[in-house]
Amino acid sequence: MTLNDKKLNNPLYGVRCMVSGLRLITRPGLRPYVLIPLLVNFVLFSLALWFLGYYLSDLIDWLLSFVPAWLEWLSWILWPLFLLSFAVVTFFSFTMVANLIASPFYGFLAEKAEKIVLGEDITQDQQESIFKTVISGMTSELKRIGYFLLRAVPLLILFVIPGVNVIAPFVWLLFSAWFLALEYTSYPLENHGILFTEQRQRMKKVRLGATSFGAVAMLGLAVPVLNILIPPAAVIGATIYVMGRKDESSSSDSASSPSR
Repeated sequence: MTLNDKKLNNPLYGVRCMVSGLRLITRPGLRPYVLIPLLVNFVLFSLALWFLGYYLSDLIDWLLSFVPAWLEWLSWILWPLFLLSFAVVTFFSFTMVANLIASPFYGFLAEKAEKIVLGEDITQDQQESIFKTVISGMTSELKRIGYFLLRAVPLLILFVIPGVNVIAPFVWLLFSAWFLALEYTSYPLENHGILFTEQRQRMKKVRLGATSFGAVAMLGLAVPVLNILIPPAAVIGATIYVMGRKDESSSSDSASSPSR
């Protein structure tokens, strides 16, 4: 795949692709690949909402107890930041489980989205067995979860370090947006034989645009009900986004697809 880094690094393009994914989620040709992930998301995010309702207030009060006395005047800012961070952490955790279960379906969804939205064939062998696809999808997802945990655990520790925890929500939200970009662009990229190590290198070249895409997905995951739709919509949006990496001369629809 030929890169078009300037286009993909445009934060507005990343946002447009995510919005396009939401618009196209009801496309008839994509519905069969969306239904099972939606069911998985509904069950897991219902559990996440219960978890938030049960533990949220006590946990935020506990986190605020680590704020030094000389920074207590910032509590009115930190409370909503901790609230948003905790919501993102919670839904992130359930999202990873949901994505692990639904990863084979997301691979098919990205494949179908590329055909329908961009009108192109993918390079992956269409005769690949279902069993092999499931194993491959879940193996790749486990690698991404490992990447996430190795970085998320140290970041979460920042929340309980007095003084440092003031900036912890900002660092966490930025990392979350970046990881979601890696998560959802992985499905269309893997359909082209591009594995996680190379995916990260490619996305680093367009970090601003990729992070903006992930930020929209992250905000959607923090909104009840909408978060059920966000994962499959993000897969479709990421497929549109990734195809923007092709040269403009290769297909005019690469530039126009987000507005379809």
